[in-house]
Amino acid sequence: MKNGPRNSQKQARRILGIDPGLATTGLGLIEADERRQLTVLEWLTISTAAGLPLSDRLEEIRKDLLTYLQEHRPDLAVVERLFFSTNVKTAFDVAQVRGVILLTLAEQGIACLEPNPLTLKSCITGDGRADKRQMQDMLCRILDLKEIPKPDDAADALALAVFGAMQQQGLGIEGRA
Repeated sequence: MKNGPRNSQKQARRILGIDPGLATTGLGLIEADERRQLTVLEWLTISTAAGLPLSDRLEEIRKDLLTYLQEHRPDLAVVERLFFSTNVKTAFDVAQVRGVILLTLAEQGIACLEPNPLTLKSCITGDGRADKRQMQDMLCRILDLKEIPKPDDAADALALAVFGAMQQQGLGIEGRA
């Protein structure tokens, strides 16, 4: 590795949005540069089979996430805070996935933001009660995407990453018309 004078400009920061779920966990990775430009690097999902024991599914999520973190080295992660309780079993499952994700991020020394859905929607659309379609439309504008990322878990993860970029000091992102 060559050492030279450090560039006085801020380097681009990699921000990873994570939408936790036991069946499907969405990942969305973006880069935010010093000119306040956001670039989508990729989106994907980690999926686990419903027939496996819970411990095996959690281990699979952890291993896949750890591999991803080590390969892509994000500077910041954004994990949605749990905010539902109509299905108690689903809430417990997602809470356990969040725990695995937060522990894995902490072990890798990656800072993490945890917005609730109301805060996330308000930041992305200006309306804390925005529906999924409004969120996806605004996400496409902000990231200059031609179509909505699929599946929804990946689109949600990208929205979380955009939230992280907006929260970074001095980084005011505006949607593109």
